[in-house]
Amino acid sequence: MVKFILGTKGSGKTKWLIDNANKDMKEGNGNIAFIDVDDNHIFSLDYSVRLINAMEFNILNVESFYGFLCGVIGMDYDIEKVYVDGIYKIIDLKIEDLEKLLKDLTTISEKFNTDFYINVEYTMEQVPEDLREHCLELETELALR
Repeated sequence: MVKFILGTKGSGKTKWLIDNANKDMKEGNGNIAFIDVDDNHIFSLDYSVRLINAMEFNILNVESFYGFLCGVIGMDYDIEKVYVDGIYKIIDLKIEDLEKLLKDLTTISEKFNTDFYINVEYTMEQVPEDLREHCLELETELALR
């Protein structure tokens, strides 16, 4: 499964990712990877969650990001879930990039039974209809509680 976590700046995307990574670490059987653009959340994450600083890997575009994610899976076939925070800070993720990423990541998600959660700064209104079933907008979700 591939899920894009949507919301404007300050909507709680990072907190949602951290909370869910920690929860999944406690409840799941596999490993959890948390990819970020810095090490600021090292103390917020469960010690068993593997924090990877994407800035150390020269990710330049959506293709190198996809290759990086494949490398993470190739390194550890027991990775159950991958959480990605703030990647839009180092690469420009256009809507067409999200569509390509969804297609490519769905293939490896199904092959290796790994779920991907990627936070992006879009709202549901900004993404096309065919992408919406793969999106979770936090402002909308929080309003429903």
